[in-house]
Order: sequence, then C-alpha cells, then structure tokens
Amino acid sequence: MINGKERVCVQGITGKYGQFHTKKMKEYGTNIVCGVSKNDLIDEVYDIPVLKTMKEAVEKYNTDTSIIFIPAKNVKSAVLEAIESGIKKIIIITEHVPVHDMLIIKSKADENKVLIIGPNCPGIILPERSKIGIMPEKAFKKGDIAIISKSGTLMYEIADYLSNNSTGISIGIGLGGDMIIGTGLKEAFDYIIENKIKKVIIIGEVGGSEEIKGIRYALENNYDGKIKAFFAGRTAPKGKTMGHAGAIIEGYEGSIEYKEKVLSDLNIKVCKSIKDLIS
Repeated sequence: MINGKERVCVQGITGKYGQFHTKKMKEYGTNIVCGVSKNDLIDEVYDIPVLKTMKEAVEKYNTDTSIIFIPAKNVKSAVLEAIESGIKKIIIITEHVPVHDMLIIKSKADENKVLIIGPNCPGIILPERSKIGIMPEKAFKKGDIAIISKSGTLMYEIADYLSNNSTGISIGIGLGGDMIIGTGLKEAFDYIIENKIKKVIIIGEVGGSEEIKGIRYALENNYDGKIKAFFAGRTAPKGKTMGHAGAIIEGYEGSIEYKEKVLSDLNIKVCKSIKDLIS
C-alpha cells in the first residue's frame, strides 16, 4: 500500500478532474512530483511540471507511484506505459475500464509485481499525512481503524462517523467497484497484518465473494485483530445491476444473507447500521 513517502505522478493532470484533485492532494501533503499529459499547451499545473511520457517522469523525478485520471478507453495504454517505465504503485480512479483491458493490466501488473488499486476507486488515504485519491479529507481523522471498502461514498460516510464518534482512521483503502479490480481484500489484509493494525472495518456490497475470501484469508494467516463488516444493498432485488459493475446479485452465494451467515459462522460481526460499527 502507501507509506506517505511516495513520489507521485498524476497521469491526466491537465484534465478537469486531474487538475482539481491534484490541487487537493498537494494541499493535503501528498508528494506530487510531476504530471503527465498529451496536452502540448500546458507545461505546469499548480507549480507541478507536466511531462509528455512516464519514461520522463521516472528519469527526471524518480517517480514511483502513479494516479490515473484518464478516460476509460485510454487507461490500458496509460497503465502499461507506467509499468514499462518502472512504476510500482498505480491507483486508477477512472471507472468502467473495459473488462478485457483490465485482464491485460492485471496480468502485466502481476508479472512485474506492480500494485494496482482500482479502477473505479477513491484511492488510498493515510489521514493527516497523505492521500493518493479523491476522498474528502475532512472525513478522515487520524486514528487506529483501517477501512477497506468497495464503495467510495459509503467509505466517506462511515469514515466521517468513525472520526467523530470513535478512535479515528489509520488508513482508508478504496478497492474499487468494477467487475475486475487490481488489489483485493486478501492483499489489503497483507498490509493490515504487516502493519499490526488491530481494528478493521470491511465495507462490502451485494454480489461476488470477495469479502468472505479476504476475511477467511486473514483468519487463516492468524490475524488476531477485531474485524467488523457492513454491507450496502441489503434490500437490492435479485438480478439487479447496482451502481458498481461488480455489484450484481447472481445467486444465493452473492447475496448479503449468504455472506452474513458465513461471516457469522466465522465469528465476524456483521453490522446492519453504521452506528453498530462502534458498539
């Protein structure tokens, strides 16, 4: 994941969203060293140099991390360029990246041991230290709880509640809501275990089995901290495609009822309201 010392390049820095979130990240303290854009008319954004290629970003500014604000159809080429240039952490904010493109990206990332977060994610935040993402920083006060979420806006809401009513947030990880994502819950728990974080809140959705696989993995690896889960879409009708491409109820095993039963059997508390997360 991140440690706050990353040397970040913003791919797509001259676009509307790229510029807006670059300003927000820089003000928060994120070490943004450069941006990359195909726009030949802009060579600087908020005193940050704008380059033409990721190769230049690595050679001139020793960039090790990229955050991507690029239209979905161009994400594959941007990520592959970053990987080939030597970038080791890539956060993809863009949503609806084509599934086939993500399969290629994931394969190339695994081959080169590159961390991919997203797509269709809010990024990662270390409260009061650094954020590589788009989340509203005021919702995240520094503390000891890790939040791992498939939903962006729900993560913000829960982080704000915990920040104001509990012990605060140590890290917020937005995994992303598309059907194919890079880092999953298992890899997130590797970070949690390595950094000895003892409180974890999982924010899941209908569809898939990511939450069960990730929590089982943590328990099998002797994670002894406290895990709580909260699921969005409890009343979603079967077969309905929700806001996220990965949030589709395909059968009983994708339903919240099934996930709740399995997690309860694993002695994991599944909360039905946000307030229950701190009880």
